[in-house]
Amino acid sequence: MNNNTPQAAAGTPDIDDLLQDLVHANHILFDEGVVDAFGHVSARHPERPERFLLARNMAPGLVDAEDIIEFDLDGTPVDADGRKVYLERFIHGEIYRARPDVMAVVHSHSPSVVPFSAVKSTPLRPMCHMSGFIGEGAPIFEIRDVAGDATDLLIRNAPLGESLAHSLGDNNVVLMRGHGATVTGPTLKQAVYRAVYVEVNARLQADALRLGPVEYLTPGEAKTAMEMIEGQVERPWQLWKQRAQARR
Repeated sequence: MNNNTPQAAAGTPDIDDLLQDLVHANHILFDEGVVDAFGHVSARHPERPERFLLARNMAPGLVDAEDIIEFDLDGTPVDADGRKVYLERFIHGEIYRARPDVMAVVHSHSPSVVPFSAVKSTPLRPMCHMSGFIGEGAPIFEIRDVAGDATDLLIRNAPLGESLAHSLGDNNVVLMRGHGATVTGPTLKQAVYRAVYVEVNARLQADALRLGPVEYLTPGEAKTAMEMIEGQVERPWQLWKQRAQARR
């Protein structure tokens, strides 16, 4: 895992634009069925890479710009002003600390994905070209290995967040047994795209497994498909944003 000091990437968006995109990201993820009343999405601060932006503790579909809070990587809110914060903010901070290349993080309980977190004999693997970012398969974080067998499965402190980041490694997706998934991206729009298509891939993979053995993407196919498709991320983003705005 890369433990270098995070650096702001060249060409990162203006803070006001990023805040608005983060609001749209919350609405899109809700509208696309990735999150419901629970789940959250964050973005690394474009000017202070040792901080990240995340909504206060609330349903993603209701988030507005004034609900966004700035956090240090240890999960301490900088400007909460009495607002309640997400318990699992440590997911975000510890991944940003461990992965300087990550600029956005989505955590969800995406319903088609959760079964793959609990059936360890059937890894989540990319089976369609839209999900090449899954690579050779999504690792599974097993909280029992670090916190015993009586937890609530939540990432409620920094050591658990650090362990989750370790399980993620250099992958783009990590499953959390009996809990959900955490998806990362080099941009906010890519992280949202990946979170949507993790759910799509899981649904398609479960359907395909009922028919017989599945022909998964090779590592080379996954990499090439990811680079090609994610170069067009603005295309689904604009569609999803417009659809989510129309339903508010």
